[in-house]
Amino acid sequence: MAPRALWKGQLRLSLVSIPVEIFSATKSGARVSFRQIHKPSGKRIRYEKSVPGIGPVKSDDIVKGYEVENDEYILLDPDEIDAIKLETKKTFELVQFVDACEISPLYFDKPYYITASDELAQDAYRVVRDALRAAGKVGLGQVTMRGKEYLAAVKPCGDGLLMETLHYEDELREADQIFTDIEDEKVDKELLEVATSLIDRKSAPFDAGAYHDKYAEAMQDLLDAKIRNKKTPRVRTGDDDSGGGNVVDLMSALKQSLKDADGKKKKKPAKKAS
Repeated sequence: MAPRALWKGQLRLSLVSIPVEIFSATKSGARVSFRQIHKPSGKRIRYEKSVPGIGPVKSDDIVKGYEVENDEYILLDPDEIDAIKLETKKTFELVQFVDACEISPLYFDKPYYITASDELAQDAYRVVRDALRAAGKVGLGQVTMRGKEYLAAVKPCGDGLLMETLHYEDELREADQIFTDIEDEKVDKELLEVATSLIDRKSAPFDAGAYHDKYAEAMQDLLDAKIRNKKTPRVRTGDDDSGGGNVVDLMSALKQSLKDADGKKKKKPAKKAS
């Protein structure tokens, strides 16, 4: 199944606009995921939004709150938030170019692939790709996706272009606050030479395929073995995703409560007639 584009628009370089599409470079379904099951009943665990003393609440009654003091919030209506949401702009303009090594790895957040939307756009797309590669530069700009504006860097990646969203400066912690207890002293020269030699011996070109998530592989092996084993406990949840399950459970609980109440009344000894 072909991936779905997260963004469609124009990649602009000065007066040149190239129709492009942006795709996520990572797969969210690549890792094993689980659901929580209530073991005695075999039913899926559900979470519902509730208020202490009130119980479950409707989604329409929920608004966002911003804490201004301890346990004091200002409330914002959905309409107020929608009014200031950035519209999904259809232009991603490269406004500055920097050396690739100038950007600290701390700033990089998430990778995306940029592709030309059609064959007519491929010529201009290849020109931008090859120009960035020849100059050894990374293009910077801001792109709006899903109502949020991201700072992003664009650079060549194989036959195409890679976009990486970047953290804004105010999103990063100062390293000095974390490393404040590390004393600034010279290390032992002999130990340094040994460590440097070890690094030299183990140096090699980066190969991502040489690394695997051993925990995920072991977990998948366990799951495969349990699937093959006919003695593995199994349940059929039979869950109805329509959301009516909570109503049925509540009705059952109320009926059971009435039965319990009637049972207590019957067991209560009758008063003697005066």
